[in-house]
Amino acid sequence: MHEKDGKYIFGVVKVGDKGQIVIPKDARNIHNIQPGDTLMMLGDQKGIALLKTEIFQSIVDQTMEGLTK
Repeated sequence: MHEKDGKYIFGVVKVGDKGQIVIPKDARNIHNIQPGDTLMMLGDQKGIALLKTEIFQSIVDQTMEGLTK
């Protein structure tokens, strides 16, 4: 694992026959990803990113609060 300015390179993962990947242990520890957690997959033409759904929900809630004021 390499870290610079809060950005990480966790290494390389391989996609299995069923399209599954293993999230590296260091990434799971740093981001507190536990078995059973749900992750949202985001993407664009450059790549993909995973985000814990509760973080995304928090952003949506804050945005909605701003709209109702």
